[in-house]
Amino acid sequence: MNRLVLIAIWLAAVLPGGAVVFEESFAVDPVTHGWRSFGDAALFRWNSSNQNLEVTWDSSRTNSFFYQPLGTILTKVDDFSVSFALRLNDIRVGSTPGKTNEFEVAVGLLNYSSATNANAFRGAGVSSTYGVRNLVEFDYFPDAGFGDTVATTVVSTNNRIFPVHNFPLTMTPGATFRVMLAYTASNQVLRTSATRNGLPFGMPPNNTLGDLPMVGRPDFRVDSFAIISYSDAVQIGEPEYHGSVLAHGTVDNVQITLPPPPIVGMQFQFFSGTRRVEFASRTNWTYQLERTTDFASWTPSSAPLAGTGGVLILTDTNPPAPNVFYRIRAERP
Repeated sequence: MNRLVLIAIWLAAVLPGGAVVFEESFAVDPVTHGWRSFGDAALFRWNSSNQNLEVTWDSSRTNSFFYQPLGTILTKVDDFSVSFALRLNDIRVGSTPGKTNEFEVAVGLLNYSSATNANAFRGAGVSSTYGVRNLVEFDYFPDAGFGDTVATTVVSTNNRIFPVHNFPLTMTPGATFRVMLAYTASNQVLRTSATRNGLPFGMPPNNTLGDLPMVGRPDFRVDSFAIISYSDAVQIGEPEYHGSVLAHGTVDNVQITLPPPPIVGMQFQFFSGTRRVEFASRTNWTYQLERTTDFASWTPSSAPLAGTGGVLILTDTNPPAPNVFYRIRAERP
């Protein structure tokens, strides 16, 4: 008997307005919800009693992060937001011998492929060899003579770095901060807001944080939410300006709002020797039907089609022998 298997990615329930919301309270082991670690897994520990994630940001270690794949790819044409609770128990600048200046603790969005590049180092800045790519993140730099700094940073696909700094501004150890990054595609602005123990937190006079405009700036591609501990191994500039950090704290109550999934409402049909799949597509995505008989290798079985924002049909008019399996490949152009 012929079988048709359609493979698509679902992150969470789709709300009536089309958005998808992912929430993590850490009430149960986050690994059961799909969280994963990269690098030094010992830097991240689920506390079952306090129901939060204990984090060590240690720049003397390798690049490490605890992450949740989004099941989609976000770019400048998408509306999205991320929020989380952050509490620092302690933080020390200059923790690595010879690297006495500031270095960041970070939480935000990254691209898994870019972030796991062995030559990617956040401290390298703009560098064709060592520069990082595809980030939308919240950073905190403890004071090393320039003042404590709260920053929102976007790094594009071509290693262009766009920060907005708020300083001097201290994230007091022991306080609980609720941070939100909200990007609006219509005006291409990334807005950051925060509270400290429930009260507005930011720069005077209104306790606000700076907006980051992205109009006319290169695009990014991010596919995961992550709590990130960057390595201080490679940095630009003179050695006396190199920095490091060691901090301990917790992250809790993560909420991520995403646009609708790239594939919604799939239906498949067999008729007249043809196999096809029908689904609601999104603009700024391309789709292609792929097939396999062994799950070891996949072969394109339809022409790639651009999403229209409406119904799209992918057809395999020349299927091979029975027991073939299918998936839809959805990519950003």
